[in-house]
Amino acid sequence: MEDPWADTASPNSSAPLSQHVEDSSSAPAAAAETPSNTATTTAPSISTSSRPSRATPRRIVAKPKSLEAVEDDPLGPLGAPTPSSDSDNNGLGGATARGVQPPVPPLKEQLPLRTTLPPSTTNRGGRGRRSGPPDPHHIDDDDDDAALFGSAGRGRPPPPVPASLPSPVKSSTAPSMSVEQAARPTFHITVGDPHKVGDLATSHIVYSVRTKTTSKAYKQPEFEVKRRYRDFLWLYNTLHSNNPGVVVPPPPEKQAVGRFESNFVESRRAALEKMLNKIAAHPTLQLDADLKLFLESESFNIDVKHKERKEPPLGESKGVFGSLGFGGGGNKFVEQDDWFHDRRVYLDALENQLKALLKAMDNMVAQRKAMAEAAADFSASLHALSTVELSPTLSGPLDALSELQLAIRDVYERQAQQDVLTFGIIIEEYIRLIGSVKQAFSQRQKAFHSWHSAESELMKKKAAQDKLLRQGKTQQDRLNQVNAEVIDAERKVHQARLLFEDMGRLLRSELDRFEREKVEDFKSGVETFLESAVEAQKELIEKWETFLMQLDAEDDESVFYRPPPVQTKKPAGDTAVDRARARIDEDSD
Repeated sequence: MEDPWADTASPNSSAPLSQHVEDSSSAPAAAAETPSNTATTTAPSISTSSRPSRATPRRIVAKPKSLEAVEDDPLGPLGAPTPSSDSDNNGLGGATARGVQPPVPPLKEQLPLRTTLPPSTTNRGGRGRRSGPPDPHHIDDDDDDAALFGSAGRGRPPPPVPASLPSPVKSSTAPSMSVEQAARPTFHITVGDPHKVGDLATSHIVYSVRTKTTSKAYKQPEFEVKRRYRDFLWLYNTLHSNNPGVVVPPPPEKQAVGRFESNFVESRRAALEKMLNKIAAHPTLQLDADLKLFLESESFNIDVKHKERKEPPLGESKGVFGSLGFGGGGNKFVEQDDWFHDRRVYLDALENQLKALLKAMDNMVAQRKAMAEAAADFSASLHALSTVELSPTLSGPLDALSELQLAIRDVYERQAQQDVLTFGIIIEEYIRLIGSVKQAFSQRQKAFHSWHSAESELMKKKAAQDKLLRQGKTQQDRLNQVNAEVIDAERKVHQARLLFEDMGRLLRSELDRFEREKVEDFKSGVETFLESAVEAQKELIEKWETFLMQLDAEDDESVFYRPPPVQTKKPAGDTAVDRARARIDEDSD
């Protein structure tokens, strides 16, 4: 039978196998001479075969040529001889690699994908990026690309920028205040240098009031004036009358007996200083013109008299109630607001508790003073005993213990004074402040009575108006007058109602301010009270430990003071008994 492939066989198809072997054996030599033309020499040897075009697609001639452009392929151009083909014993492996059965490279099927990837991966700074498994020797130079080329031309978005951290300087500062607080002027007032002036009948204490302020309403940023107690009392009453509904910090109460004692003068000075600073810190009271007159006027008494001549005297007719024409009613007030009723009950209970605390505080201070007096008496007795004691070994410690009791007396007296000035003054201040709050409540009650009195007057005016309207037009002039009175009465009712409502809102804010300041003041006062108590106890312990150390050092004769021995003149005719007694005394010493 005729061979089915005979019609396609080339004239050289009957060439012996040795010829192919010779051709394959000569290929390595040619490749060694011209390594750059390996692919070109291999292709003609395959294309010069005499097979017809039917067998051409099976030889895959174009594939080795398309891989010549891959310069950075670690596998090299396909079809090139590999070291394994050189070491092949029969030479058949080289022929198979050249054209018979070329091996398929692992990256061959993925090469066309390089042109179908997004532009972000095909164009990175003008360089292509290979796909496929990662190269272990490849170094990712994204950071270098970002430094050289930036984020332009790269599809991947830049990394997120972290939020800026706050400055450490700002975090350590106090929180920012509002614009109103920043624009509010500051005051620092000191009351000092109390001294007695006048004769026996007109003697009184005068204080130096020194003010430092940032307010532009005053002539100078720092000034000083002289004031007495009744001037502070005038300021309190005037501010209460000018600002109804505001809780004005009150001055200390009067005292007829002992008002020139040093302890009382010092406690009053501290209370007056605290009063002025609280008034100046209040957002409403610091703008009052009478406060400016008190702090700045050099001729205070003359200015006050001139002011009182222009305005009505102090009393109920002054202020907003006087402008409305009502001085307050005498009817009993029944509170309709539960909030104000609860606050009034709370203030009554707080006042009773503070008074009880102040009484206990006075007892404790009196006890400390009694202990100081007892320590002084004990010291005097010890000193008297040490002077009559014949033995210096005993008289020295007794005299040192006497001095120790005097030091303990000073500690007790100082602690009693500090208790009064730190904690006692706060208790007294808030008892007076509760009285000031109750006075603001009374002003609100007067505003309520003024409102209802204005309503009663309005009802009377309207009744007269209705009566005239029923009579006809015979009294037109009288009707016009009554109509004007009705309009004026309606205006007063409206003003009185607004005043009562405004005072209610103001009192709510004032009571909130009262609560905040009460917590701060009592906390600070208790801390100062405890610190002074701890320091006093530490000082007492230190003094007792020092005394005990002196007692332990008995061998040291310089520890305690020993009085010198008394030199007595002996009579000329002393006996042997007297000399023996002297020797016994010396031995006992």
